[in-house]
Amino acid sequence: MKDERPVVVVTGASSGIGAAVALRLGVAGCRVVATGRDAARLDGTAAAIRAEGGAATAVCLDLTAAAEIEAFAAGFGESHGAVGALVLCAGDADIATVEELSPAGLAAMVDVNLLGAHRLIYALLPEMIERRRGDIVVVSSENVTRFKPMMAAYTASKCALEALAVTMQKELEGTGVRTSIVRPGSTRTAMGSTWAPAELGALFGLWGRWGLARHSGRMDPDHVAQVVEFVLGAPREMNVACVEVQPEAPVASVEEAKTVAAK
Repeated sequence: MKDERPVVVVTGASSGIGAAVALRLGVAGCRVVATGRDAARLDGTAAAIRAEGGAATAVCLDLTAAAEIEAFAAGFGESHGAVGALVLCAGDADIATVEELSPAGLAAMVDVNLLGAHRLIYALLPEMIERRRGDIVVVSSENVTRFKPMMAAYTASKCALEALAVTMQKELEGTGVRTSIVRPGSTRTAMGSTWAPAELGALFGLWGRWGLARHSGRMDPDHVAQVVEFVLGAPREMNVACVEVQPEAPVASVEEAKTVAAK
C-alpha cells in the first residue's frame, strides 16, 4: 500500500531546533527525511521519531557540498517520494568583531547559512512547482531585526536568507508553493556552547549595553517546532509569511518588579 503521509525534509536535524522540528513533524504524521552532518545524532533523531510511531530516514548531508546535494536531489523521488515541505533549520554562528572577522570567516558563514540553503532550494523547488504544491520554511533569527555586536557574519547571512525568502514569496505566488519565515528569539540550543567564557562575557556585556539582552528567558527548541508545525498546517488558501516568537521573561517577584519599575 502506498504511504500517503507527506514527506518533509528537515536540515540541521541532528540537534537543537532542527531535531525538535523533525521529531514534532514525525509524530504528527509526516515522513521525515532528517539531514545534517552528524551521523550518530541524526540516527538518534530518526530513532526517536520511530519510537513514537513515526516514519523517519536519516541522511548525512553537508549543505556546503554541492555534489552531495545534487546526488541527494537526483535520487530523492525514488528513495523517498515527492517532497511535501523543506524546513531549513541548519545554521552556524561564530563571534567576532567586524575588525576581527576575516573575509574567509565571513565567506564560511555565508556558505552554510545562505548558500547552503539556496543549494537545497535550487535542487528541490522545481519538482514542487511542477506538482503545484509544496512548502519551504526558513528558520531565521531575531538577529535580523536586532543587530547584535560581535555577530555580524551570522546576522548578515540570516538577513540575506530572509531577503531570499521574501523574494521567493513574490515569485512563487500562484504556483501552489508557499514560502514562510519563522524568526525565533533566544532558544536553548548547542549554538554558542563552544565559545570561550571570556568571549561570552564580552558578548553579553555589549548586548546589555545596547539593550539586546533584556532577561535570561530562553525558549525550548520544541516551542519553535510548534510554530513550524502551525505554519505547515495552515490552510492552503493562507500563507504565514513571517512569524517571530520570543521567550517570555521569567516571572519576577513583586519586589523584583518594583525594583525594575523604579529604574
